[in-house]
Amino acid sequence: MPNHKSAIKRMRQNEKRRLRNRMRKSRMKTAIRAVEEAMFEKDVEKVKEKLKEAVSIISKTASKGTIHPNKASRTISRLTKKVNKFLEAQKAA
Repeated sequence: MPNHKSAIKRMRQNEKRRLRNRMRKSRMKTAIRAVEEAMFEKDVEKVKEKLKEAVSIISKTASKGTIHPNKASRTISRLTKKVNKFLEAQKAA
């Protein structure tokens, strides 16, 4: 346990930030999972809608500093590639 007043305050702040970051990361992962579940259900409109939501959430998570901007870009890129591949397969079928 910290003894100095400033260290006690810093500890409180760190805990709040940790929980906030955890919530944002969890929300981001849930959004990504929702896109993948929509692809599994083969619902084209739902996939497009969920992708749009997921991209927004991922970008917001990066802008808040919870994840690195490059990680956000990489995640969005990979997810979009997956969805595009899925949509091509649906058109062909």
